[in-house]
Amino acid sequence: MDQPVGDPPANSAPAFELKAAAFIMPVIRLLRLDMDAVEAQLMPKVRQAPAFFQHTPVVIELSALPSEDEEVGFPQLVGLLRGLGMIPVGVRGGGGAQHEAAKAMELAILSDKTKPVKAPIDDDGAPEPAVTDPAIGVQVGVEAGAHLIDRPVRSGQRVYAAGGDLTVIAAVNSGAELMADGNIHVYAPLRGRAIAGLHGDTKARIFCSDLQAELVSVAGHYRVSDNIPASLKGCLTQVFLDHDVLRIEPL
Repeated sequence: MDQPVGDPPANSAPAFELKAAAFIMPVIRLLRLDMDAVEAQLMPKVRQAPAFFQHTPVVIELSALPSEDEEVGFPQLVGLLRGLGMIPVGVRGGGGAQHEAAKAMELAILSDKTKPVKAPIDDDGAPEPAVTDPAIGVQVGVEAGAHLIDRPVRSGQRVYAAGGDLTVIAAVNSGAELMADGNIHVYAPLRGRAIAGLHGDTKARIFCSDLQAELVSVAGHYRVSDNIPASLKGCLTQVFLDHDVLRIEPL
């Protein structure tokens, strides 16, 4: 019997599956529409950490602009970000006209408010853990959402502790990423990235028994490995903000 055109074979193996995943993306928060100033102030940051920005998806935040009626100039802005190696994927905030202009540049319109959604179901029929992704404002399933991690965090893994501290008592490998709204404690070698105070908590700190990090950040202020003093690498350290200056000191 002939198979109807367009219908998959009865015994064909699935070609894909739909799953929710958490992606924490940098946010470019526009304070004014001066693209020359944006370029002049953004370029030094990109030069400081080119690997961090290269091929990195970014969200353009519009909510801090004085007016929702202002023309953003998305062609110039998108061209600037792409020229610096980033991949702009969407906008958050702003008004209707700004959204239409963003859509014309094939940018997604992301929610600027938290919208809980039903957690996805894993292979065992149980809901996967869910956290809020601050870049897109929705709840999504994550690979590991516990605030205490007692196994190594492998390269490519991202762990996010929503609303509190994150404690890791195993090694954090290169290419792994730790994120927390509060403090981060690592009682093992930290070779990946650690981002504390993800939602802007300037009192958050990173405590580490063996600092070998690729990047450390508190409330948006960061240092990459090349800018961490060699005398502090491999040592018991803390990372914190002091009057908007990121400090790394021995414990």
